[in-house]
Amino acid sequence: MSIRDTIAANWPREVDFLKALVRVPSDNPPGDCGPAGEVAARELAALGFTVERHKVPEAVVKAAGMVSATNLIVRHTFGKGGPVIALNAHGDVVPPGNGWTVDPYGAVERDGAIYGRGVAVSKSDFATYAFALKALMANADGLNGGIELHFTYDEEAGGMIGPKRLIEQGLTKATLAISAGFSYAITTAHNGVLHLEVTVSGKQAHAAMPATGADALEAAVPVLAAIYAERKRLTGIVSKEKGIGSPQITVGLISGGINTNVVPDRITFRIDRRIVPDEDGAAVERALVALIEGAAPKTKGISVTCRRIMLAEPLRPLPGVERVATAIQTHAREVLGVEVETTGVPLYTDARHYAAAGIPTLLYGAGPRSILEANAHGADEHLQLSDLRAATEVIALALQDLLAAG
Repeated sequence: MSIRDTIAANWPREVDFLKALVRVPSDNPPGDCGPAGEVAARELAALGFTVERHKVPEAVVKAAGMVSATNLIVRHTFGKGGPVIALNAHGDVVPPGNGWTVDPYGAVERDGAIYGRGVAVSKSDFATYAFALKALMANADGLNGGIELHFTYDEEAGGMIGPKRLIEQGLTKATLAISAGFSYAITTAHNGVLHLEVTVSGKQAHAAMPATGADALEAAVPVLAAIYAERKRLTGIVSKEKGIGSPQITVGLISGGINTNVVPDRITFRIDRRIVPDEDGAAVERALVALIEGAAPKTKGISVTCRRIMLAEPLRPLPGVERVATAIQTHAREVLGVEVETTGVPLYTDARHYAAAGIPTLLYGAGPRSILEANAHGADEHLQLSDLRAATEVIALALQDLLAAG
């Protein structure tokens, strides 16, 4: 049978496989993802794959702000030589939240779609990549190279104990990589992010005598004003990468104070600064810290400290990624009947870890034209089964081209 015939024959199993993954909660936070990884490993083994389980040590998991995680690797070698292509998707998901019309972990099938948390981002690509590999294994003549499936569980926490750990531990020999994405665009660039915690410290005092203290909230006001002025300034900067747009800055969390009748002695807030591919993350951090420190009033008893929570550099296109993009574009045109362009997205993903290691990387997988269409990270997240089928075919055919060339 051909690649597409093999995928058609396995289609009912692929749908059942995805539903089985969606039915296992893997919310991050809290990040207790070990059980979900074990279910995925068993499902992959039932498909005939040899599954490596790389349990992340408890201390490492806790340092990442999670409870448990196991990285899964499936490997297959075709012939001799050729490229080694890693396919990475993550199984951790954001919590369901409110507003669902179905059980978020019910994997309900309705009107040609599966509904459930993580079905689009990105448990779908566990299925895309696994069944693309099965189709290749059934059509292996003339292929040279290797495929590695990397299924990890910490993308929502930054990917440090998932893909980054696999790379740093030498568990992959990948020379090219594809990460989870959507079917109607090939992502070759995306934003990075800086998460910064700012603490404004003062001195508490009775509200009847505020002058005897140092009001941390009052001191935080000009700092916040400077941040929002920076937001306006950033709109004048536009990335040269298509689809990226401007850098963004948001104060997402704020806390402080003791009681209504007490001058607040501490205000803490966290900033999300999106970094476009044209920027350098370390330079962005230095500039933002300088902005905050410069805006803080030089008032007796007031101090300001900045602490990095996370710095993720953007994904920037590497030489060699065009080979993968061309192979995907060729078959996406054939399967979907539309042109699938290369573009950037204003998000950040695990793909950056492969690029940071010098591995040409892009994002492509199962999904609609946008995150909004899928309700990803929202209520009633869903995936059209036609998009899953198409992405599986496109990935398998593109891999066939790349390994045949190898």
